[in-house]
Amino acid sequence: MIPLALILLTAAAFAQTEQPEPPLSWVDPDTGHRILRLTREPGSASLYFNQNGYTASGRNLVYTTPDGISVLDLASRQSRQVVHGRVRLIDAGRKSERVYYLREDAAYSTDTDSLETKKIATLPRRGSISTVSADETLLAGTYIEGDGADYNSRTAPQAAQGHSLEQPLNKGQMMEQRLAARLPMAMFTISIQTGAVTVIHRATDWLNHLLFSPTDPAMLMFCHEGPWHKVDRIWTIDTNTRKITKIHARTMAMEIFGHEFWSADGSAIWYDLQTPRGEDFWLAGYKLDTAERTWYHLQRDEWSIHFNVTRDGSLFCGDGGDPGQVAHAKNGQWIYLFRPELILNRGIEDHTFIRPGVLRAEKLVNMSKHDYRLEPNVSFTPDRKWVVFRSNMFGATYVFAVEVAKGAAQ
Repeated sequence: MIPLALILLTAAAFAQTEQPEPPLSWVDPDTGHRILRLTREPGSASLYFNQNGYTASGRNLVYTTPDGISVLDLASRQSRQVVHGRVRLIDAGRKSERVYYLREDAAYSTDTDSLETKKIATLPRRGSISTVSADETLLAGTYIEGDGADYNSRTAPQAAQGHSLEQPLNKGQMMEQRLAARLPMAMFTISIQTGAVTVIHRATDWLNHLLFSPTDPAMLMFCHEGPWHKVDRIWTIDTNTRKITKIHARTMAMEIFGHEFWSADGSAIWYDLQTPRGEDFWLAGYKLDTAERTWYHLQRDEWSIHFNVTRDGSLFCGDGGDPGQVAHAKNGQWIYLFRPELILNRGIEDHTFIRPGVLRAEKLVNMSKHDYRLEPNVSFTPDRKWVVFRSNMFGATYVFAVEVAKGAAQ
């Protein structure tokens, strides 16, 4: 008699071989835009929307796989693995062809051409790194001071110092509990050259989502994490002078703002703004040098979990959302292209006024078969010809790209 375990193993293997491989290229029948599957590895994924996922030359897309980090040549569409093993990718360098990542409790970098690898430093206790400076001289991250319990800490006890956090029922409860814990935190930098650790800010706010400017090596954006309607989320800190600036001040109850990202030239910060939550939708921008503000309006179905912008600032994109998201969109499961239009000012000129505009939406990809528990996290390729996103529309997760121009030749 054949063992049951062998029968089940054989059946599982047969089922896997019978699953059709997702297509490498097709035209979305609902939008007319061509889509490519860029990766071959099931479980591969492009980076979070505001991480830098392209090497400094613009030649390669950086992506993760279940077994490490790979790069894909955008011209030839050939990929190769550059880091092996279980790691967490931080960023691709903006000055070199290196990728930066965490392996266990240390930060490393690897040259994607030569594969030469350097250990930068061991992290502070309970520390994590989020971002790399524009000139690749600094890493920045945070850690919880003391032994207060935290959901994501490998070292924190389940109960200590009066900061025990109960297992949450859902993400919303987790956010509430973590904010209320008021755990003492430190924000720090690590010198990539020497490994020296410098604390630049301390707070009992929940410090998160650190992101260096793409052009100014000293300018670091960060957020006060928590339920968006209860926090003043978006801030910057100059790592040299330690000057802190609040980017957006709430003007009404239940106004929310977040999922912030830099313009490619570092001159502006863009973010999702809702006035109030779930009712009226904007993509808001703040100019660092003049403090001028621009708000582009969106329709409910066009709201996206994340937005992004081309390097020249002329186009935006969004990854849509399902009915369970904050916008409760009835027809929002699309990858979008947005063309910004400012409203002509026929009235009073005042630089302190918000400059209003609208985003004109074009649908690029029908995402009705995508499970939005996986966020697509859109980004433009450096030549702005493609929007890259990750999707599970065929079951396993892969990286895809949709062509911005409709009906372009293959």
